[in-house]
Amino acid sequence: MLNERIRLRETTILSDNWYVLRKVTFDFLRKNGNWETQSREAYDRGNGATILLHNPAADTVVLTRQFRLPTFLNGNPTGLLIETCAGLLDDEHPDVAIVRETEEETGYRLTAVEKVMEAYMSPGSVTERLFFYLAEYSASTERLAGGGIEEEEIEVLEITLPQALGMVATGEIQDGKTIMLLQHLRLRQLGG
Repeated sequence: MLNERIRLRETTILSDNWYVLRKVTFDFLRKNGNWETQSREAYDRGNGATILLHNPAADTVVLTRQFRLPTFLNGNPTGLLIETCAGLLDDEHPDVAIVRETEEETGYRLTAVEKVMEAYMSPGSVTERLFFYLAEYSASTERLAGGGIEEEEIEVLEITLPQALGMVATGEIQDGKTIMLLQHLRLRQLGG
């Protein structure tokens, strides 16, 4: 870490049950020249990748629907969330991980993906950096079972891009990464 305004003092692991939750105490050099001791918690779940599959001929996209406990705990009555295919990198290069995740979740076997951006999705508390991808598919794209692995129970949805954008407007799609990729694709279509 090369930020001269930060001096790490102590890191304590609060939990490593599912992922790692750390409490970090550090000194921070304020603009007024004074050093201030601060403490924050950071949740490390690893980096991830997400992808939007698009069929340009039909103008359809492939999304997934699955139960997400945190959304259920925060007001989503069913806990079901419509989102782009996504997953953790598991020590793989993002290009490789997203092809694996796509096959596991949707069944589609991709031969090419296009990285379009990287973003920290919740930088106030989560260390994860997310890699965003687009890929084209068609009726001839090889497809296996999909639906996720192990404890995952994933429903695969194929809908038109205008329908998906309408679902964003009505609040039926509330997942940030999905909204970003849908809007990115739409702007690309408009030449922006």
